Amino acid sequence: MTHSRDTGLTLDPKFDSSGLLTAVVTDRVSGDVLMVAHMNADALAKTQATGEAHFWSRSRQALWRKGETSGNVLRVAELRIDCDQDAIWVIADAAGPACHTGERTCFFRRIEGDGLVTAE
Repeated sequence: MTHSRDTGLTLDPKFDSSGLLTAVVTDRVSGDVLMVAHMNADALAKTQATGEAHFWSRSRQALWRKGETSGNVLRVAELRIDCDQDAIWVIADAAGPACHTGERTCFFRRIEGDGLVTAE
């Protein structure tokens, strides 16, 4: 039996015990996965209000706007939520590299055997 959250059209995010949703960010044009982060209710609300991606930093325990120091802002084209409303898909236009390392995407390495190689 499904819950109305699973099939209805009411936004009712199911935050985890830490008050977070997983947020997967993809590039609007290429579809590439740029990064995975977390949103709390405030980050989600600020993202919706401003059209720029905001997240919750688990390490700093603070709200942050992607690009606030680097200038590499993520402009949101579309937000989607999964069927049980515990994960957000952010489809965005990136104003620069999404990764803090300077790489275009955080997923710039591929696992091969027991090691890593550059994916691109």
